[in-house]
Amino acid sequence: MRIGELAARAGTTTRTLRYYESRGLLPAQRGGNGYRTYDEDDLRLLRQIRTLQDFGFDLEETRPFVECLRAGHPEGDACPASLDVYRRKLGELDSLIDELRSVRAQVGEQLARAERARDALAADAEVPGGPEPVCELGGRTR
Repeated sequence: MRIGELAARAGTTTRTLRYYESRGLLPAQRGGNGYRTYDEDDLRLLRQIRTLQDFGFDLEETRPFVECLRAGHPEGDACPASLDVYRRKLGELDSLIDELRSVRAQVGEQLARAERARDALAADAEVPGGPEPVCELGGRTR
């Protein structure tokens, strides 16, 4: 198949395919007329790249999977280098999850503090002569 058909079947653009070729990820055979030609293996390779990118892998991280596919492994992730990339990505994800948990805890603490402050202002407002609660955005709450 030619580059336009491959792009359409892979759900991408010919520009993207040329970029992958320039990065050494997508080999292009040339026909007698000089046009790039591709086969079903190239389509499978592109689908592997796209799936990994959907999972958050950057383009360079897909290289071991591409090389594994080219070596004849049907899934592209059974090679040691691919497994190493999976392990690194899981470590990155675990770090991000830990960071998000920490941020969530901090936001939860800020919310609890703000609610206590609001409740204290409301309680003071109930006391005759106590302050009337004022919204932080500048308006009165009542």
